[in-house]
Parts: sequence; structure tokens; C-alpha cells
Amino acid sequence: MAQAWRRCLTDKQGSLMWETTHHPFSMHFTASVFFRSRIPNGGVLHLGSDTFEGLAEAVTSEVTVAAILERAGELTMLHACGVADSDGAVVALVAKSGTGKTTASSQLARTFGYITDETVAIRPDGSVVPYPKPLSVKQTTPGAAKLQVGPDELGLRVAPDNPRIAAIALLDRVSGGNHQWPVIEPVPLVEAVLALIPDTSSQAEVVQPLQSLCRLIDSVGGVFRVSYSEAADLTDSLAPLFLAASVELPEAGREWSPAMGAPGAEQPTDPAGAEPLDSIPAGWLQRTDAVDAVEIGGDLLVLTETELTRLSGIGPIIWQTAQGPVSMETLVGRIEALHGLTEGYEALLDAAVDGLVSQGLLLRG
Repeated sequence: MAQAWRRCLTDKQGSLMWETTHHPFSMHFTASVFFRSRIPNGGVLHLGSDTFEGLAEAVTSEVTVAAILERAGELTMLHACGVADSDGAVVALVAKSGTGKTTASSQLARTFGYITDETVAIRPDGSVVPYPKPLSVKQTTPGAAKLQVGPDELGLRVAPDNPRIAAIALLDRVSGGNHQWPVIEPVPLVEAVLALIPDTSSQAEVVQPLQSLCRLIDSVGGVFRVSYSEAADLTDSLAPLFLAASVELPEAGREWSPAMGAPGAEQPTDPAGAEPLDSIPAGWLQRTDAVDAVEIGGDLLVLTETELTRLSGIGPIIWQTAQGPVSMETLVGRIEALHGLTEGYEALLDAAVDGLVSQGLLLRG
């Protein structure tokens, strides 16, 4: 186990100490993990399994979760495998669990430096925190614990110093049918954000999480989709992603814009000029609290603590107008000023409002 985790240690972190106990009669393996924690009552994990393989898998899983929780709010953490070229440019290949991250890592990191097969953690300045954990390899026996195999044992290359994010790609393995050589294509920004948010850890705790993610996407020149059949084909095909130059777009050149003020901004008032209200008058509407929101083209993405929602049509106008309590008459006037009113607009407005209320984005007085 110490050998499998060797890459995660540095001289500054000191040595790794394991105290793993084997009880021969019960065939039960246990381990205790201790670490410095900023979380109250954190810093200790007591784990056990009937097999050593089960214990090793539990250690990998629980240590990874603990590490993510400790850095929540500080880093953007993508569910991705990460590899780096000799200059430190990192490509993050985002994919859900069980869809090929580990296989891609074990193939690509024989040529490129191994960053991680699980979580690519990115600081606000674009630098990447390597997490070269053991790779979790499936066994042929159904239901058996995954083997935790160290990157040294697999012959994976060591990551270079000072890695920085260069590209983000959605990994899309095509199974069945004809063999497909890797195809790389750009992903529209709104689709990229919708795809990435579910495959991040604790992004809602980052300051302005949607805006920070959009800035990250801008800095790497957008998100790409890599469609492929076999991981062995990826090595030569990913070269263009490593060459992507870091860019810093001026605000005028962005595809997106913030749709919420900075944290701590003054409470909104009714657009009609009323004073701030503590309650919602009967028949009026007010949007619920959101963590962040961005406009991309004609769409509005709203992130709450539990969900990311895409609004289009008149949805964005309703949500933005209802920053403070508003009447239906105010909403109608706002929609008329921006888009004009069509025949039967009352039914369309009622349906849109009902939808936002059912989604938990609006409250009705």
C-alpha cells in the first residue's frame, strides 16, 4: 500500500506511516488514517474490510473524498484523468466514473506525465495540483474490489514540476459498431458548462462558481469533445490539445456575462421603485436564492445549492426581473419592452412562471 501511494508524497510532506492490522481468524483487515483537517471533528478515518483488496479500495476512496472536502471552495476539481507534457501543459479528460478515465490514464501516461486518474484540481491561477493516486483497476471476477495499482508499477511517467491546465476535453468512448479513430471537436460554451458542472466536486462552494468556471474555460480556449473507440489510439491524437495557448479574453470578447452581483451586494428593490420588501405580496413573485448565474447568448444558467438549470425564451427575463418582489403587471411590462407581446401571451407567461416555481427558482406570494 505504501508503494502504491508513493507518488503522492513529497519531501515537504514527510514520510507515510501505515498501521494496517490483519486479524487471522476473522480475516478482517483494518486501517486508520490520520491527517490535518480544517473540518470540525475531521482528520481521522477508520476503515475495514474482509480482504486486503477491499481495504485498499476503501482507503483510496475515502482518502480521495477527504482530500476533496478539505479543498472545497479553494480549487476547481474536475472528475477527470490528467496528463502533462514535458513543458507542464496539462490536458484534463473529463468523464464519469466507469467510463474510461483509468484506462485512458494508464495508456496516455506511458507517454505523458501522470497527473491523476480521478480528480484534476485547478487553482484560480491555472496551476494544477497533481494527485498521482494508485489507479483503481477492475478485476475479472464480478463484484470483486478493484485493485489499487501504483503508477510506478504500471510504468507511468512522473509529472513535470509546476503543471498548468492547457486544455479541457469531454471524454466520449464510443462502444459497439465500427472502430472510430479519435475525433476532437469544440463544444459550445453553454453545453460545456452544463456538462462540466455535474462532473465537478464542490464547485458550488467556489466564489462565483459559474463565472469562475467560464473564466477557466476561456483561459484554455474552450472545451472540446474527444470521441474514440480505444484508449490506445488517444496518445497521438491529443497532441493539438497540449499546444493550446493560454488566453486571457477581455470582457468585451467573452461569450458570457455575469447575471448576478458580487456576494454581499445590496438587497434588490422592486423594478417599479418600491422599497426593499421582507415578504412577498399576494400574487407577486420573487426569485429564490441562487449561488451564481451567467448569461450565454440567449440562455441563462442558474446554479442553486442543489441544481444547475438552463433558462431560455422568456425565462431569463422573468428570473432577472424578479430579483425583488414583482407583480405580474411588472413582468408583462418588462417582456413587452424587450420582446413585445404576442397573441395569447398570458397563457405563455403563466406556464413559464409555473415552471420556474416548480423548479424552485421562483416563490409566489
